[in-house]
Amino acid sequence: MDGITELGLFIITAFALNITPGPDSLYIIGRSAHQGWRAGTVAALGIASGVMVHVLAAALGLSALLATSATAFTVVKVIGCLYLLYIGFGMLRARHASPELPLNDGSACMPLNAIYFQGFLTNTLNPKVALFFLAFVPQFIAPDATEKTWSFILLGVIFNVNSLLWSLFLVWTSSRLGARLRHNPAFTVWLNKLAGGLFVYFGCKLALSQSA
Repeated sequence: MDGITELGLFIITAFALNITPGPDSLYIIGRSAHQGWRAGTVAALGIASGVMVHVLAAALGLSALLATSATAFTVVKVIGCLYLLYIGFGMLRARHASPELPLNDGSACMPLNAIYFQGFLTNTLNPKVALFFLAFVPQFIAPDATEKTWSFILLGVIFNVNSLLWSLFLVWTSSRLGARLRHNPAFTVWLNKLAGGLFVYFGCKLALSQSA
């Protein structure tokens, strides 16, 4: 493919990175287990939209600002950290089925548009994702490529499609498991606490991260 080198290696490496647990996969699993496959799918689409923001930003050079400006990186990092902590502590405070992750049993559910937006923010507000694309994708673009920007975007789209396919697999497995255990209050509370604790962990990890 013109301008792109070692596409097969890129796809394999990207898949290995996609299956690494993180806040995105945790969010998808939580929504799918509690609210069913529709909510999980919408969450996955929201996260995929966030990934495209990072891809376009990196392709246009905007992510270089995060790599070179400590202030810009810190601002985005703090916002992302606070958002993850907000989600995490909200789950930890829940004594019963969390209103953030409601059961699919006829009770009020979180609107799909809100789920999409929350998934979008979970990914977009993580500056490490932007720096990842800035560092990873250029390795698979030929130095003499005439259209480096379009090559970057194409690789970003391929990465995002792979990521979305993995996310949909998580939706399917989590929603099937959730359907069996969703009416178990103890399971619901346990899952909320576990997910909340992991979100707090990821928020703290992001707070301690460096731009380089």
